Amino acid sequence: MLKLFVALVVVLVVLAALYVLSLRGRVGHPGLEAFQGWKFAHRGLHREGIPENSLAAFRAAVDHGYGAEFDVHLLSDGGLGIMHDSQMLRTTGVEGKIEDLTVDQLSDYHLQGTQEVIPTFQQVLQVFDGKAPLIIELKTDNNAPALCQAVCDVLDQYQGTYCLESFDPRCVLWLKKHRPDLIRGQLSYNYLKDPKNPLPKGLKFLLRFNMENFLSRPDFIAYEFCSRKILSNTLCRKLWKLQGVSWTLKSQEEFDTAVEEGWLPIFEGFTP
Repeated sequence: MLKLFVALVVVLVVLAALYVLSLRGRVGHPGLEAFQGWKFAHRGLHREGIPENSLAAFRAAVDHGYGAEFDVHLLSDGGLGIMHDSQMLRTTGVEGKIEDLTVDQLSDYHLQGTQEVIPTFQQVLQVFDGKAPLIIELKTDNNAPALCQAVCDVLDQYQGTYCLESFDPRCVLWLKKHRPDLIRGQLSYNYLKDPKNPLPKGLKFLLRFNMENFLSRPDFIAYEFCSRKILSNTLCRKLWKLQGVSWTLKSQEEFDTAVEEGWLPIFEGFTP
């Protein structure tokens, strides 16, 4: 009986050690210092009459002294377009996927009934022109390597401050292998409570609890604010010293809490 107890304890200790080690990312990227103290407008500083992920929203963010977080998709001709959803219906009123468009077709789609159209990645970079740091989310459509390569090719010509993040761990792995100099981050939330997410349950579990970190070694964890209070996040940030990014903050109270806890803040719907 004693031997069984000891064996059980050993197994539990080993599993606990493996769990803690699995959370380890990469610490000490010097570029992260440039993000400290900044406020990041989610999809630009959008509001009534200024659609999300529009050039007007990004100009407004620059004018207010904010950085920005935005989403980039790979187009059918190898170009890059800016939109949150793959499906365009919500923001343009037209059925279809942005991945099926070409660069020349983006200007045919108006955003939320305004004169603003879907911008290209290069147009957004021109708006910021190094004036503020950018958090760039890679939106995959079973095209992680091609998307990552296309984005990095454009960023090679950009002199501003930026980092890259994705919900898709294949993107973070690609960046680790092919562009280890760039700041990379893993986006996460409570996958287990999202029945619409098509990922296998096992992968959802790993991503929910940051247990894929040992493979992709992210520089930061971008976590949904309301789901952040889990042991994995605490260990990532307190034990392994990973930077945290908090999304999406919808009130001044949430914003202040996130900043007090040491998260880089991504906000929406108000001006902090």
